[in-house]
Amino acid sequence: MLTQSAFEKQLQNLIRLSDNPTYLLAVSGGADSIVLAYLFSELRNAEIKFQIAHINYKLRGEDSDSDQKVVEDFCKKNDIKFHLYEVSENDKQPENSIQLWARELRYRFFREIQAKENLDFLVTAHHLNDQLETFIINLSKASGINGLSGIPANENNILRPLLNFSKDEIYQFAKENNIVFREDLSNKKNDYLRNKIRNEIVPKLSETNGQFLENFKKSISHLNQTKNFVHKQIEIIEKDLSVFNKEHKILSKEKLAQESDFVQFEILKKYGFKRTEEIQKIFSAENGSSFFSEDYHLTVDREGLILKLKNLSQEIDPEIILLENFDSHQDQIMIDLKSYIDENQSFNWVFDTDKLHFPLYLRKQKNGDEFYPSGFSGKKKVSKFFRDEKLSALAKEKIWVLCDTEDQILGIVPLRQDRRFEAEVNTQKTTTVQWTEEQPIL
Repeated sequence: MLTQSAFEKQLQNLIRLSDNPTYLLAVSGGADSIVLAYLFSELRNAEIKFQIAHINYKLRGEDSDSDQKVVEDFCKKNDIKFHLYEVSENDKQPENSIQLWARELRYRFFREIQAKENLDFLVTAHHLNDQLETFIINLSKASGINGLSGIPANENNILRPLLNFSKDEIYQFAKENNIVFREDLSNKKNDYLRNKIRNEIVPKLSETNGQFLENFKKSISHLNQTKNFVHKQIEIIEKDLSVFNKEHKILSKEKLAQESDFVQFEILKKYGFKRTEEIQKIFSAENGSSFFSEDYHLTVDREGLILKLKNLSQEIDPEIILLENFDSHQDQIMIDLKSYIDENQSFNWVFDTDKLHFPLYLRKQKNGDEFYPSGFSGKKKVSKFFRDEKLSALAKEKIWVLCDTEDQILGIVPLRQDRRFEAEVNTQKTTTVQWTEEQPIL
């Protein structure tokens, strides 16, 4: 049963009220959101600070304006700061999903108000019936345990403290406390799947068992406990097959392939790979293959599945110019790459200065790159050189190509110099490019 004390207890289960957080309430004017606002207003003695936001979508003419007035009047009566967004012609409506458009619009507005007013939590009035409708929708879409465990009560700083209370309980509370609210008559129409579930399916389910909603609430609780347990086990499995370095995470492809399809999906889903077909391709792909999610770049390699944040790879400078200001008449030019790049393999290359076009620079490999590796006859594609050296995808990413200003490749740092530009015994003017490990002080 919904009471003020039951609501306060539910809110305390979600957050620590002793921290005195601040809230933005999303209020439409319907029974559930107006009751939510009323419940918060009765918490004033606990120094609860909150504001209210409302969106007038202008979709139902005078009814939309009447909804707005109910919310405004409530805020004036209770001295609550009110934020309004009125949809205008500038807010273009999509031809297909008005519901999705409206959802994106309101959450964008709510987040803007939260940031501007420095409010900790957004609070919505989703209730137990909404939870059931969402469960049925997700069930029809063959959702897994995450979808079937329903709407979270506390996620991403969004609180839903009415989730354990039914629509009937909310209406009863409104009646007992003489709360004025608006009825959205469009909810009676079966134009949308959710409305059809609400108006036709849920009543029939309730007819079969008078305790249906209460039993459903218990089932959702069981599912959430199961979900939490599964997630903890997935974390343990992932930790066992993970290797970290400073920039990347590597998952053991061999170990992960031995896990069930469910475990594979749950682990890779965290990195944005959510389609079963794509995950199957990852395990059948050749070394060097790349896959991209919204945030991650996954490379299949002999070392495993290399995961790297996209913005991390974008931070690498595509070109590094070496020694822009120098005297070309010097007999000896020295360039120590320790000042430019991180490396862990010492080398010392001596070039004939007269064969070079300055300034020199470092860049990453490009398609079609060729060079004449020292110690070999003929030329070789850089990509084939990498294969012959049996470089992992991770190792390739650390390789730099040393070039002159005419883009002639002088060497593959730190592996091989190009023999065409090597200094000979009688070379008068030389340029040395090196990376030397500092010797420890004994």
